[in-house]
Amino acid sequence: MKQPTSSQARKQRKWRANAPLHKRRKMVCSPLSMELKKKYNRNAVAVRKGDTVRVTRGSERGHKGEVMDVDLSKYRIYINGMISKKTDGKEVERPIDASNVVIVELYDEDRKRMDALMNKKEVE
Repeated sequence: MKQPTSSQARKQRKWRANAPLHKRRKMVCSPLSMELKKKYNRNAVAVRKGDTVRVTRGSERGHKGEVMDVDLSKYRIYINGMISKKTDGKEVERPIDASNVVIVELYDEDRKRMDALMNKKEVE
């Protein structure tokens, strides 16, 4: 499915709602911290499970934690320690948009991801 070049909001929303998973993964990305920007020469990278992030927007601003889950169907991430209470008293994980966090530490166990970041750095 090709991304529309139209500036009509309805076509952009439709494409985003029907996007395949390999395109959604890149849409769930967050900016890097200043140190990581200088190290990898990139502004943003796709968020994945295991990354450490800091919340920059909302009532939980300043909260720092590890990404526990990335929900590609809803374009949301779940951070360890961010919970909200339901009216019946049950605690549930609170989803947050990936654009409202800054990545402060990358999950470096994924060799393929780290090699891609290093290769991108060398090319530029």
